Amino acid sequence: MTPRRGPGARGTPGPCCHNGRVTRASLDKQPHEVASMFDDVADRYDLTNDVLSLGQARLWRKEVAKAVDARPAQKVLDLAAGTATSSLPFARTGAYVVPCDFSLGMLQVGKQRHGWLPFTAGDATRLPFRDDVFDAVTISFGLRNVHDHDAALREMYRVTRPGGRVVICEFSQPTWAPFRTVYTEYLMRALPPVARAVSSNPDAYVYLAESIRAWPDQAGLAGRLSGAGWSKVAWRNLSGGIVAMHRGFKES
Repeated sequence: MTPRRGPGARGTPGPCCHNGRVTRASLDKQPHEVASMFDDVADRYDLTNDVLSLGQARLWRKEVAKAVDARPAQKVLDLAAGTATSSLPFARTGAYVVPCDFSLGMLQVGKQRHGWLPFTAGDATRLPFRDDVFDAVTISFGLRNVHDHDAALREMYRVTRPGGRVVICEFSQPTWAPFRTVYTEYLMRALPPVARAVSSNPDAYVYLAESIRAWPDQAGLAGRLSGAGWSKVAWRNLSGGIVAMHRGFKES
């Protein structure tokens, strides 16, 4: 995929640079920007997530593992796996899990920590796998960062075997209006200064807040899943709708 260059979408600025490196992506999510941004935060990414989510990230990973329901000898594709923290629960079940990401920096850190896993570099819109390979495909907090969400959902469908499933965990819209207001204030005002204290690249977390605000709600993402061919699409809210977990199946 050849990245386009230009200003950010929705009037947002383009990427910021530090010492010649891209440190923040814009909301049009150009691949070279997003990959460079995640390269920059790879080393402290897991720690930063735990702090910014107030410990909820670990709970969300547990819920994803339950929904994926990996079994021994099944093949699981973990997209946007980063350092493979999200992949470990699947591997512990005896499933064959493939952590896949397009940030080489994240993959490098992951290999240093979990070198026994088959880390694979790949673009979610053009996955380097054959048709009908995986029993389950999952992506947590990564679909939002893909340039073409619908193409990614179609690719996930392509590489899933008939009867297989997809599980997507992503930030969403809190269902209670007063809480939604408080949450939005946290994203735009509290999150950046907290990120400055714990992250190696605070600008990346300004992008995080903006990308969450621009992301479709639960029903909107469900519609995109159905449009990509997935059946029996449903979702479950976590943490009051801050996060939603969507699931779908590929018909046999």
